Amino acid sequence: MAASPHIPALPRQLTRQVLVGEVPLGGGAPLPVQSMLIAPTRDVAACLSQITTLAAAGCQIIRVAVESTRDLDPFEAICAKSVLPVVADIHFDYRLAVRAAERGAAKLRINPGNIGSKDKVEAVINAARAAGIPLRIGVNAGSLQAELREADGLSLADKMLRSARGFVAYFEACGFTDIVLSAKASDVATTIEAYRKLSQALPELPLHVGVTEAGTAWQGSIRSAVGIGTLLAEGIGDTLRVSLTADPVEELRVAHAILASLGLSNTAGPVLVSCPTCSRCKVDLIGIAEEVERRLASVKAPLKVAVMGCVVNGPGEAADADLGVACGKGTGALFSRGKVLYTVEESQIIDALFRELDSLLDGAA
Repeated sequence: MAASPHIPALPRQLTRQVLVGEVPLGGGAPLPVQSMLIAPTRDVAACLSQITTLAAAGCQIIRVAVESTRDLDPFEAICAKSVLPVVADIHFDYRLAVRAAERGAAKLRINPGNIGSKDKVEAVINAARAAGIPLRIGVNAGSLQAELREADGLSLADKMLRSARGFVAYFEACGFTDIVLSAKASDVATTIEAYRKLSQALPELPLHVGVTEAGTAWQGSIRSAVGIGTLLAEGIGDTLRVSLTADPVEELRVAHAILASLGLSNTAGPVLVSCPTCSRCKVDLIGIAEEVERRLASVKAPLKVAVMGCVVNGPGEAADADLGVACGKGTGALFSRGKVLYTVEESQIIDALFRELDSLLDGAA
């Protein structure tokens, strides 16, 4: 796992590994980040264009909705040309899952609770087995089986656990063990409780973590960071999706930021630290930090860059930064690993910082 060199890697619960295309999931592998297409499945060109964009933004597994038989031909075309392994997202009609497995899906995602009778679920299991692909059991708080929804005396997390355990037992009784499990809720506390219970009850199963229906880019990012971050910090989770009512590229930015903040990032990239502004600050720290963040988006090296507003929060507190600036009254002192390099005027801070960054990267090449 390519953790940040500045943050010690957190312990991970060791689960069974499955392959989604060529992407390993579970078993101690780096955590792949997922997203889902918003382009219509029948618009193959738009889907492939979006997949390319999402791959460039750090997506490693992509999910596509298959809603009717009319989606199957375009789905097959997407699978054939996609640069990412494609997961078929199926609800209600088991026959679509069977056909998607035959048409090139790298994984199936179903909620057995809305697929129907056991013979229909078994047909999906057999299709996944024949195709040699894993199957995600997606237990969702909003679509539990009727008998569990109406059960008294159980928390929602316990109902989700009972649902998941029942489906896993059935899958394994059918001789199928290439299982990934998820148990998402829109409530953060319920999601955390459900995944904690799952990781204890079924410790061998790789878990897909996320907070479903998390909300808009702002609210959803916070809810996802709290829910997913808490679980990952406890060693729970083998892959993740941040679910936002926003451009999927935003999902990826948030997901990778969560991973980087915990030292679990599976892609090289810079970490920016910047102090909160206060009355001691005598420069436009917010503007400087935002512009540095924007320009760092194109940098792929695993560096730590600091933008500090005054000498109180200067090289001392950010002494481990590969490169940084500590601002004074209309000036900025550039530093590296706690050592001051030189001072520039405020208008020159950003350009000087990136000149030093380019020099640092050239020296490391």
